[in-house]
Amino acid sequence: MRFRHRAAAGFATLLLPLAGLVGLASPAEAATSATATYSKTQDWGSGFEGKWTVKNTGTTALSSWTVEWDFPSGTSVTSAWDADVTSSGTHWTAKNKSWNGTLAPGATVSFGFNGTGSGSPTGCKLNGGSCDGGSVPGDNPPSAPGTPTASDITNTSAKLSWSAATDDNGVKNYDVLRDGAKVATVTTTSYTDTGLTAGTDYSYTVQARDTADQTGPVSGARAVRTTGGTTEPPPTTGDKVKLGYFTEWGVYGRNYHVKNLVTSGSASKITHINYAFGNVKNGQCTVDDTYAAYDKAYTADQSVSGTADTWDQPLRGNFNQLRQLKAKYPNIKVLYSFGGWTYSGGFGQAAANPAAFAKSCKAVVEDPRWADVFDGIDIDWEYPNACGLTCDTSGAAAFKNLTQALRAEFGSNYLITAAITADASSGGKIDAADYGGAAQYLDWYNVMTYDYFGAWDKTGPTAPHSPLTSYSGIPKEGFNSAAAIAKLKGKGVPAGKLLLGIGFYGRGWTGVTQSAPGGTATGPATGTYEAGIEDYKVLKNSCPATGTVAGTAYAHCGSNWWSYDTPSTIAGKMTWAKNQGLGGAFFWEFSGDSSNGELVSAINSGLS
Repeated sequence: MRFRHRAAAGFATLLLPLAGLVGLASPAEAATSATATYSKTQDWGSGFEGKWTVKNTGTTALSSWTVEWDFPSGTSVTSAWDADVTSSGTHWTAKNKSWNGTLAPGATVSFGFNGTGSGSPTGCKLNGGSCDGGSVPGDNPPSAPGTPTASDITNTSAKLSWSAATDDNGVKNYDVLRDGAKVATVTTTSYTDTGLTAGTDYSYTVQARDTADQTGPVSGARAVRTTGGTTEPPPTTGDKVKLGYFTEWGVYGRNYHVKNLVTSGSASKITHINYAFGNVKNGQCTVDDTYAAYDKAYTADQSVSGTADTWDQPLRGNFNQLRQLKAKYPNIKVLYSFGGWTYSGGFGQAAANPAAFAKSCKAVVEDPRWADVFDGIDIDWEYPNACGLTCDTSGAAAFKNLTQALRAEFGSNYLITAAITADASSGGKIDAADYGGAAQYLDWYNVMTYDYFGAWDKTGPTAPHSPLTSYSGIPKEGFNSAAAIAKLKGKGVPAGKLLLGIGFYGRGWTGVTQSAPGGTATGPATGTYEAGIEDYKVLKNSCPATGTVAGTAYAHCGSNWWSYDTPSTIAGKMTWAKNQGLGGAFFWEFSGDSSNGELVSAINSGLS
């Protein structure tokens, strides 16, 4: 069985260091009337975020700026924003963008970057002269203030208070951030935000600024809901879990963004989102595409809130859009999913030290920049003690040990789930790991009851990739949803901890003459992104269903043969799931649905 994997080959350059992309430029002018100061605004163990602030301290405008510095060997920039950053060996150069090079007297501009390593910059030069910022080296940025508390909440205002930050040379003021955007700068440790909308959810954080204008890390987030007003219609989701995967890379070629969950109507019909995927490297959890996750800027029309991102806000990208979505739909919970088909190779090393793995995952999930976004973690290990893209030999107990360590680290207040195999064949993947023993540490299993059959078997026989039940002529016994659910129940997993999986796509062959399942083929049918696979939103029009088998649909059009779920077959599967006492259903993934969310609507209606 194959779980759809990360198709990121076309976007890998976004993750590469910016070094060497353009040649070094010579300094523009002597920096006799400007300063450049550095601060490390975040450090998450496996990497850090740095920030340079250029200030015009003179009486005439600067027309351009170039900041240079040296990092020790092993420390480097991996991505940057608001400046063109290049390197020659360990020497780094940042030049202004076309739109932020001019600085009026007294004005400041900042640019940031993500990096790896533990070193600090030395030998800073600004436009060829000394930076004279007092922070390279010797002047540390301030600490994070305490998480704000909220009081005196009305229809249009809220009072925020926080404990003071500390700094070696003194704290000058605090920036107050609403939903990631700065709304005020104050010298005290409280602020009353006004002009708010009644009955609306907001998220507030605070960051300190020292006497050298260095900003420290943001505080923890405080959610505030103003009184009065009207809210979104109450969700009609019932008590079943209705979970969809949102793919990190979908914002590129697929052009699918968090706001699409709103415009399609899907957001009001789901209970949970799995954000896919975080990577597993060196036995630890890590953010994969940092640009898509928390740096990509959204315009007002692209944003869930209708507010454009600013260049200096501390959180952008998918994470900020998910924060805005949760403010609009407070019932939705978001889990950070790690692994998947492509990234499961790191779980073997993780299983060798489960406690360290769990600690690294919590550090990512609870990063102060987005700690309010995630409500839990999902582990998508394909597959424990079995073969997927790679083969794992950690042993039958490894999965249980990993989930036990996650629960011990995260505690009872976080959701902890796992996407698992649906291979119920004798001696198959379900038999390879202790899923029954691990269930006590998990809130539920996402049972991947799809991708049973596909055009990796190029000549067929054609078969539905997501059969609900067995049928006469099925190519392999145990490869169907009912068999998988029954086997997991038999291993002691409660029915309420099992979610039925639905694929929002089809799998297909070409060179097929037989309409019914079981025909021969010559290879995979053409797909938009990958041969042998296509989204439901395309297939519903290009190759409409011509029949059903084992609770799912198939389609024979020309020489192509496809199988996929429709609103009608999903309705039948949801009735089956309720009769089995399952905890709900999940699907892979949002962007495969029609623009009006037909399949999400079918899941919601079927489980409500």
